[in-house]
Amino acid sequence: MFTDEIKNELVNHIVPFWDALCDKENGGFYGYMDSSLNLDKNAPKGVILHSRILWFYSNCYLTFGEQKYLDMARHCYDFMVKNCVDHEKGGVYWMVNADGTVNDSMKHTYCQAFFIYALSSYYDASKDENALKLALELFETVEEKCTDDVAYLEALSRDWELVPNDALSENGLMADKTMNTTLHLTEAYTELYRVSGDKRVAERLMFQLQLTYDKIYDKAGNKLLVFFDKNMDVIGDIHSYGHDIEATWLLDRACDVLGDPKMSAVIGEMNNKIVANIADIAFKNGALNNERDKTEINTWRVWWVQAEGIVGFINGYQRYGEKNYLEIAKQLWDYTKDNIVDKRPGGEWHWEVDEQGNSRKSRAEVDPWKCPYHNGRMCLEVIKRSTHLN
Repeated sequence: MFTDEIKNELVNHIVPFWDALCDKENGGFYGYMDSSLNLDKNAPKGVILHSRILWFYSNCYLTFGEQKYLDMARHCYDFMVKNCVDHEKGGVYWMVNADGTVNDSMKHTYCQAFFIYALSSYYDASKDENALKLALELFETVEEKCTDDVAYLEALSRDWELVPNDALSENGLMADKTMNTTLHLTEAYTELYRVSGDKRVAERLMFQLQLTYDKIYDKAGNKLLVFFDKNMDVIGDIHSYGHDIEATWLLDRACDVLGDPKMSAVIGEMNNKIVANIADIAFKNGALNNERDKTEINTWRVWWVQAEGIVGFINGYQRYGEKNYLEIAKQLWDYTKDNIVDKRPGGEWHWEVDEQGNSRKSRAEVDPWKCPYHNGRMCLEVIKRSTHLN
């Protein structure tokens, strides 16, 4: 069965892979493995990577209740609190060295978002009040340091001064604000509100949803815009298929947690149109293409895009009643297990493959961005939703 295969992939492949990357000497997890599966134990450790690992193990524990998952989550949490949090100036850094010393002290709003997301889940799993306290403190820091009169800022120095947003800009553009950061703040605040019930978090979550609908959603094109200037006016002509399908189910979840019927209706109508658009223009030969930049289609099949596609189309099937979406999700899984799941001993998932199924050797198996968040979360979501899929 579809769901059984995905559960097996999580428990018997993804989890053991990341278990083996636990750094018992310096704490945290090793930060880099190349495409030939060579592990660099001395590589810097990404804070986004560690936030996502913390989220992953916390949610494995919440799903299965096995102590080993909570132990791994606590191992990651302890490392992050000790080394990744700036206890003097607030927030979390971008990167630390293998031994936990600071490598890159940039404070990126996207990075703050993922630590809030992880802390919220870790609190839910561990009931450690210090984790919730830190998450709420970080929320206040983001709202104080990472906003202007329009929306959310991106890259800042250790002292919270604006710096160029190289980390989340691409395609020759330098963005002042991005859809990606707004989306993942929404994701983070959703989880923080779910576990805390804090009214201030709910207010800002509502702001983010309204901002998404008013400024990020292209109502004529039924898609989300990607890069913006400081006034949230769009720059470039880029359509990220993966972010669109990921956003639909994350935004639906945000509305579920927030519990505002009017906003749920507005966002639901938007998401229904976005899912239909992605099914029409991005789903090709059993997989999802990556993105469009002007007239050029990037046809690489990226690991996280397929994973988010599976969840997004299952969510679309369950919410909007389009039976074809479940079939698309199953086809995406079939493609993924045949082409993207790395079947070599000691491997996890390839970063991306071309249209012929050949992996790109220059893309790592583990790096500051390559983590168990998208694929692990896909598995967990399918397991949670499985009673409605058969």
